[in-house]
Amino acid sequence: MTWTTLETERRGPAAWLWMNRADRHNAFDETLIAELTEAIRTLGADDDVRAIVLAGRGRSFSAGADLNWMKRQGAASAEANQADARRLGELFRTLAQCPKPTLARVHGAALGGGMGLAAACDLCIAADEAVFATSEVRLGLIPAVIGPYVIRAIGERQARRYFQTAERIDGARAREIGLAHEVVPAARLDAQVQAVLDALCAGGPRAQAAAKSLIAAVAGRPVTPELIDDTAHRIAALRATDEAKEGLTAFLDKRAPNWTEG
Repeated sequence: MTWTTLETERRGPAAWLWMNRADRHNAFDETLIAELTEAIRTLGADDDVRAIVLAGRGRSFSAGADLNWMKRQGAASAEANQADARRLGELFRTLAQCPKPTLARVHGAALGGGMGLAAACDLCIAADEAVFATSEVRLGLIPAVIGPYVIRAIGERQARRYFQTAERIDGARAREIGLAHEVVPAARLDAQVQAVLDALCAGGPRAQAAAKSLIAAVAGRPVTPELIDDTAHRIAALRATDEAKEGLTAFLDKRAPNWTEG
């Protein structure tokens, strides 16, 4: 597809989705929100795509909201303002619920919604010079639509600090609080992303989608008989699939499973 704010690139079984408003530090506006949402849906439904890397062109991953766009929405009618906010919320929901593994490749600034994108992805690999922040309160706003994903990543206790102080979070601190899985020198960023992609592509695609669904179903819930039944149903259903049969057979035959081919 043709985009005005994005570039897509295929590197083997992975799709790299580049935000391409470098002159605006990849800040969100109506077009970027709509195109990101559609691109993630399209790639998530593509059987040839095993994983999605979300990245930014230029000096920043994403500096959050385009302030001119925010001013336009603040001056719009209440109905239009609400509808626009819902579209932004739908972007984060689409990213968080994508059936494919998603990986944020973060360099430079990841502020406001940019930090939200990093948190909504399954994995975050950051350069050591990356800077994160939930900076909204300094503009008289709150990190509302990104809140569920950032809180899920860093926990309520850390959110109580950073949602209110808007302090900058460097790479080392981002890893310490659970926002980034790994932090590496900028020169090694792409190599580390590729290493994680290689690990992802060794897993069964149906199993990975089921693993994401499992996490959503059990996280934060007490271990009740109902939950045990649910998890038993999930593994029993997967054991009967062609993918699981191939994976088990390949392991016993000491060969790679067929989903690693090509």
